[in-house]
Amino acid sequence: MQLIDLTEQFEAIGVSIVAMTYDPVDFLKEVELDRGVEFTLLNDEAITHVNRLGILNTDYAPDSRAYGVPYPGIFLIDTDGVIRYKFAEESYRDRPDFANVLEAATEMAGQ
Repeated sequence: MQLIDLTEQFEAIGVSIVAMTYDPVDFLKEVELDRGVEFTLLNDEAITHVNRLGILNTDYAPDSRAYGVPYPGIFLIDTDGVIRYKFAEESYRDRPDFANVLEAATEMAGQ
């Protein structure tokens, strides 16, 4: 997971990382241990936040095992809770370019 490799770079500019997924809490704890994740993993099993943010991947029907998967993306949220940057992809196989995310995070942090 590329985000794990970049954690220190984000922290160096004062940006905290939080990841959100619809996976169960037990699975998230397993991932934390197995992959050495040191940032917060949030559970959105009921896909409440995915729906509110409008990022539900509509390629999957409600009866599909994959239902609840969001479009891959990254939000940069300021200290007031305002989304300042949004990086999103339509395919689950693609991920935002982390060089662009780090650049935006640095700008947002005022460095």
